[in-house]
Amino acid sequence: MAKQWRIYPHSTERIAALERAAGVSAVVARLLICRGVDDAARAREFLDPKLSQLRDPSELPGVPAAVERIARAIAARERVIVYGDYDVDGMTATSLLLQCLRLLGADVGYYVPHRLEEGYGLNHDALRTLASQGAKLVITVDCGIASAAETDTARSLGLDLVITDHHEFGPRLPDAAAIVHPRLPGTAYPFAGLSGAGVAFKLAWALCQQASGAKKVGDSMRNFLLGAVGLAALGTVADMVPLVDENRVLVQHGLTALKERPGLGLTALLRLAQLDQKPRLATDDLGFAIAPRLNAAGRLGQAQLAVELLTTAAPERAAALAEYLNELNNSRQSLERSIYLAALKQAQQQFDPDGDAALVLAERGWHPGVIGIVAGRLVDKFHRPVILVALDELGIKPGVGSARSVPGFNLHEALTACTHHLLSHGGHAAAAGLKIEDGKLDDFRSEFCQCVGEAIAHEQRTAELMIDAEVSFGELTMSVLNQIERLAPFGQHNPRPLLCTSGVTLAEPPRRIGGGERHLALKLAQQGLVLRAVAFGGGEWAEDLAAAHTPLSIAFHPIINEFRGRRSVELQVTDWRVTEAVAAAG
Repeated sequence: MAKQWRIYPHSTERIAALERAAGVSAVVARLLICRGVDDAARAREFLDPKLSQLRDPSELPGVPAAVERIARAIAARERVIVYGDYDVDGMTATSLLLQCLRLLGADVGYYVPHRLEEGYGLNHDALRTLASQGAKLVITVDCGIASAAETDTARSLGLDLVITDHHEFGPRLPDAAAIVHPRLPGTAYPFAGLSGAGVAFKLAWALCQQASGAKKVGDSMRNFLLGAVGLAALGTVADMVPLVDENRVLVQHGLTALKERPGLGLTALLRLAQLDQKPRLATDDLGFAIAPRLNAAGRLGQAQLAVELLTTAAPERAAALAEYLNELNNSRQSLERSIYLAALKQAQQQFDPDGDAALVLAERGWHPGVIGIVAGRLVDKFHRPVILVALDELGIKPGVGSARSVPGFNLHEALTACTHHLLSHGGHAAAAGLKIEDGKLDDFRSEFCQCVGEAIAHEQRTAELMIDAEVSFGELTMSVLNQIERLAPFGQHNPRPLLCTSGVTLAEPPRRIGGGERHLALKLAQQGLVLRAVAFGGGEWAEDLAAAHTPLSIAFHPIINEFRGRRSVELQVTDWRVTEAVAAAG
């Protein structure tokens, strides 16, 4: 669907003032202002995030009580289980806390539920199994905050629970020995956006302080924490939480940690992803190369292998696991392409862009571990909340659904309003999961779409591209690109700068690339200057672009391409049009 382009308005005086006060270039000053950073002190903090900017872990709600209970378990040699989640945030949080507890001498193991058979979070049967195996303390990571009933089961089994999470709350808080959560009711932690891995990192840090008897930890623990920040960064990027405040610090230093001390498993995975020779890692490397390989294990029901990869001390095992996860990711990509084409066909047959506020698509045989990725791609295409439901082929088991939202619409609240049609649901504003009986699907679709329609006005159903500035190819020098990279790490709430330009022509016909020919390679010309470009997911533009014989306007991210020691300016095209006015943002 066509997108509306809006360019951020700028004040020349504000740009010049920040340029002088913060000692930055006009380009960086302009981009900082776009991100709400408009004074010198905040600009310096933003451009040079330091580990010292992280708040002391004892300030995170619930950490002192959690440390006290875990320390008692270590001292008494109680069996401790780290109970994780099957996505990258959960895997990294599990791995991080598992290694910390091993370092501190705990009798510790881990448990990650099977995505397809058990679903998300704590479940009664798993707790019964863990109790029968001698566990005394279960520490959840990236899950548990909405599991009040399961916590009651744990107590009846003699299991203590320490819950660490960052997700939405259920109707009542779990009755646990401790709850660690940045938004715990009755508390006022300054930053609500930590990922599950970020919360686990804070707890691990506090445990190391307790074991050291001081704020400054011992050498072995310091070395562990400097490596653990890499796992926290990986979980933070993969979970798409805001890359501001403490998350920005964790990711900035975590990218360095993943390059300098990645561990055996990630070393093998970086090699397979052809990232081992890069002089520095970026968030895109984590989000588009490393996280999908780890996520494939969880999506296909083998998340425990990813945790093993992240924690193994055996080089041969690390190499074998990395190879296997790489193969799983190839299988996941094949499944994803197949489901996307089927879902897209269904959407095109059913979707009324003038009347439908959301898409709820269902099919028998869709793989429930992949439908979330496809839902996200359809959100990008149609700019509507999308729910995909994988129905049981025999119609015996409930359908499993994955939902993805557009900015400004809270999925969690909408699913809660429609909960009488569902067997269960969970998640947060942007992404959620659900279970539903076949016979309830039509009524649920109708009520959910009505709920979306009441919340999102018709004029808001056109996707907007918020563009930082309009430039020419001639302005995109390596010096300017180097200055732009100072704004990294890029991600949620700090996106890679989006620019636009006009009067562009094709220097050669577009060429489809990548698996399934999903992407597009381009050579674009403007006033005699030719730049290479790529359009990820833009393979379907090939014919229309080739047929466009007039100059184009393009929206793009400028990047530095590093290949065999050479650095050059490259564009990542996100949208294009023949000729159209670009509105200024209000």
